[in-house]
Amino acid sequence: MSSEAPPKTMADNANLKVVLGTMTIAKKDTLYDRISSPSEAAQLLDLCAQHHVSELDTARVYGWGTSEEMLGELRYEERGFSVSTKLFPSKGFPGIKPHMVYTHRPEDLRKGLMDSLKALGAKKVDIFYLHAPDRKHASFEETLKGVNELYEEGLFERFGLSNFMSWEVSHIHSLCTAHSWIRPSVYQGVYSLLQRRVEDELIPCLRHHGIAFYVYSPLAGGLLTGKYRQEQTEFEEGGRFDKKKIVGQHNHVKYWRGEVFEALEKIREVASKHDLTVAETAMRWLKWHSVLDSGKGDAVIVGASSAKHLEENLGDLEKGPLPVEVVEVVAGVWEGVKGKGDKYWA
Repeated sequence: MSSEAPPKTMADNANLKVVLGTMTIAKKDTLYDRISSPSEAAQLLDLCAQHHVSELDTARVYGWGTSEEMLGELRYEERGFSVSTKLFPSKGFPGIKPHMVYTHRPEDLRKGLMDSLKALGAKKVDIFYLHAPDRKHASFEETLKGVNELYEEGLFERFGLSNFMSWEVSHIHSLCTAHSWIRPSVYQGVYSLLQRRVEDELIPCLRHHGIAFYVYSPLAGGLLTGKYRQEQTEFEEGGRFDKKKIVGQHNHVKYWRGEVFEALEKIREVASKHDLTVAETAMRWLKWHSVLDSGKGDAVIVGASSAKHLEENLGDLEKGPLPVEVVEVVAGVWEGVKGKGDKYWA
């Protein structure tokens, strides 16, 4: 598949779905606790409602379980939101809190989902994701059988995958079909104008199986906010590139490379020429010029470290296509980094 995204028209993605990612909503002194105030978290939900965003995305591991707790305390259902959550196979990973240790064996799937429902104060969630493959502790067959049992009990509406290889997605879909188990209908993956590796094999795989693509990290871990420089050595405490945090360490590995910053500078230059911010360029590119297709059920998951940032991101996604020159520069930038980019799977 060509590295160039097919052209979009204004009618194609005018109604592209937007989802609020809640990784930053967490109680103090937990994992990535940028928004720990209930009133500030409520402000994010209010902004989403104003912009007709009705889906929330969380995970069991976010805030060591406190992201789910805060959403439950905010009575998200009464506010008109649905919530989806993910279970990460955390056993054996360094730095994981003892009460957050799970595998994808059937008993842990059940425990993890029930822990999530208890924290959320919910009877079921919209999408239940496998947050990443568990290649050490469970076969796909036993995991998928366990997922199907939970589905038949009415504990979730849709089944999702995240951070799986394309061949694993196809294999899982085939297993589910053969056993008449619930099939995955949503895939959550990393995608941005600096990380387009999903276009080569994963997106065609998802299209073949009728699986929607939900984008996470549309701003490349925050790099596309435009506020970072390669030479800097000090980072905001608790920020996306804070090396004291697991998320910051992860983002440094994925993005902190010379060729990425060279690409970022080219984007910054053309964006400035057209009176655009880097973040606005990234968001509008995703909506209008990427492989995303609202007709296939695709969506963009937008996170934020403040209400101000969320309002900016949501506003950018409501704007139209980018100038032709900007789109051409973005395409050229990817040609320069695509052979050196990080993988899309875990």
